[in-house]
Amino acid sequence: MVIEDVFAVVAEGTRREILGSLRSGDKAVGELVGELEVSQPTVSKHLKVLREAGLVSMRAQGQRRFYSLTPAPLHEIELWLGSFDLPAQAPLAPGLAVVAPHEESSLAAAVDPAADPAGQPAFGRTVGRAGQRAADLFAQLPKLRRRRD
Repeated sequence: MVIEDVFAVVAEGTRREILGSLRSGDKAVGELVGELEVSQPTVSKHLKVLREAGLVSMRAQGQRRFYSLTPAPLHEIELWLGSFDLPAQAPLAPGLAVVAPHEESSLAAAVDPAADPAGQPAFGRTVGRAGQRAADLFAQLPKLRRRRD
């Protein structure tokens, strides 16, 4: 499998959710349907794509089909990313955003008005920045789906 194919497969959000769910172990299709709150045909369609890409494997047990994560293609991506010699970063708690170096001084000014070199009140900018950061955090949350009753 070519790395580009793996990227194309994991580009779809539902497939990433399925892979994330399978990290904890083998699951039947029905379990995935319940966890992800999507239809059984949708889950089956995505599992087929993941299976063809070599990211999951399937075993039959009677009428049930159990899927498990096959991490080998993901390790290829990890090795490829490792070739970039990226600086190590401490892991963040879920939902926390990374502050870019060029934002550090403005973030300090928002927290401490005395740190603002222009001496302007930071309250207005802080509210705007907080709104923007809240929007960024909401954009990172998984999509919420309606429950099918």
